[in-house]
Amino acid sequence: MIGNHLPRQCGIATFTTDLCNAIAAEYGAAQLAVVAVNDGNSSYSYPERVRFEISEGDLASYRRAAEFLNGEDVDLVCLQHEYGIFGANPGTTLSIF
Repeated sequence: MIGNHLPRQCGIATFTTDLCNAIAAEYGAAQLAVVAVNDGNSSYSYPERVRFEISEGDLASYRRAAEFLNGEDVDLVCLQHEYGIFGANPGTTLSIF
């Protein structure tokens, strides 16, 4: 999963957390990993399944996240999107993955 995650407070964080909980309940949590997007200079005390953090305004952290994912045995990526959470202006496209 790539997106916001609780304890960050927003609808996408709640959705991503609930979706992860449902997947973990059905299939187990062992192979479920989250790349969480932090707002501004914030950092959060995430659960263990958050394995990497992106700082929404730091392009280099997106590249590091891509490198992290490319180095893992990833079969499926679920990207949660809402304008503003990836640090770009609305209407722009961020294409580094």
